[in-house]
Amino acid sequence: MHTKPNRRRSRAKHASSKSRLPDLESLQSVRAFACHVLHKVSVEQKSLSTLMPLAIEQILEERDGALLQEIVYGSCRWYHYLETIHNQFLDKPLHPNDKLVESLLKIGAYQLLFMRTPAHAAINETVQASIELGIKHFKPLINAVLRKISELPAIDESEALSEDLYIASYPQWIREKTKHNWPDQWQDILRQGNQRPPMTLRVNPQYFKSENPREDYLQALLDEEIEATACSYSLYGIQLVKPVPVSCLPSFAEGAVSVQDEAAQLCGRILNLEAGQKILDACAAPGGKTCAILESEPDLELTALDSEALRAAMIEDNLERLNLQADVKVSRAEELDNWWDGQAFDRILLDAPCSASAVIRRHPDIKLLRKEDDIKALAELQLHLLKTLWTTLKPGGQLVYATCSIFSQENSRIIERFLKQEESAELSQIKADWGIDTGFGRQLFPQKNGHDGFFYARLSKKES
Repeated sequence: MHTKPNRRRSRAKHASSKSRLPDLESLQSVRAFACHVLHKVSVEQKSLSTLMPLAIEQILEERDGALLQEIVYGSCRWYHYLETIHNQFLDKPLHPNDKLVESLLKIGAYQLLFMRTPAHAAINETVQASIELGIKHFKPLINAVLRKISELPAIDESEALSEDLYIASYPQWIREKTKHNWPDQWQDILRQGNQRPPMTLRVNPQYFKSENPREDYLQALLDEEIEATACSYSLYGIQLVKPVPVSCLPSFAEGAVSVQDEAAQLCGRILNLEAGQKILDACAAPGGKTCAILESEPDLELTALDSEALRAAMIEDNLERLNLQADVKVSRAEELDNWWDGQAFDRILLDAPCSASAVIRRHPDIKLLRKEDDIKALAELQLHLLKTLWTTLKPGGQLVYATCSIFSQENSRIIERFLKQEESAELSQIKADWGIDTGFGRQLFPQKNGHDGFFYARLSKKES
């Protein structure tokens, strides 16, 4: 941790400091855009997946879009640590009305400490952004604080950083819950949650129709001088050494390959698919697992379900690109009367809504959006979905329960609770060389230069 430097008092008049966040369309500079997005996440609790496309639409230069993404994602990743840094230079915390100032200080601090942006550029551009944002009366304060931060040692994320630094980048409740759930692994889980995730592909065997489609695509990548290696656990997984735009991937538009993390690709093998089966993919958007299932066994009658029309449209887009067929429906999964025809399913994939605590490295805004109280509510929803969808499963059928969470409350404990309440259910062990056996399913943790975290459990419905 950095040592405590001299402090500076915030002298702005708080009574008049509250200002309305300007419209995105009125902004010009990348730093103003970044502050706008970060403020929307931290104060208004909006997600980056919603905000970033809107912001990038306003950016004219492609390189500015990349810079915007780096600043915003990095500021979310290190948000809590950056807060401890800029607060060291104030006599007292900024007034609650000054949240926009806090956001601007964080994006300035991130540039100085993590991006190695030249101090004059980072400070001047960030200070000037205060004018666009309607907080120009804070220019002296922002300038003074950032100049002090620029005197601190830069942080190189490619090097081994101290555990204290990683721990300080998480809210306290995530740190404590992770440590309680995984006392032997918690520090590495937090460390990997702060790494930049690799770009992983899923090869479509239906496109190649050869004995080894993955080798075919690895050769296609090599021909384009894109470095890649085969994944360890997914039969069709490929990991790129460096991320590239999908437009650079050979035959992407024609459906040869999709972007999907290796852990998520494992669902097809766990489902024990056979031709002619009736399948439900509940909570299916954006359709990665739907498509992975159909690629591994195209002769299926598959229903893909999601509660939001816009997200369901993403499933349709993915199916069309990959030349696959499924019945896409828009409804809440638990509202059976709205979507179910009464014909039971042979297999169900319930990729349940969850905290997403196992994929924080891809979605660093989770550190700001998710609250401790959310976990109990999510757990009750997960159990309710499991109970409801179980009624649509044939005797002898199997249901795979999945989350991208590391918290036992959402994973193994859900399965344990369900088995105690449902006499027709029994646990079907997943025999695999990945993850760890929790006794009620297998838990994967995010790996350095590897797959994300994930949880899978498989349940069988008794015949009688």
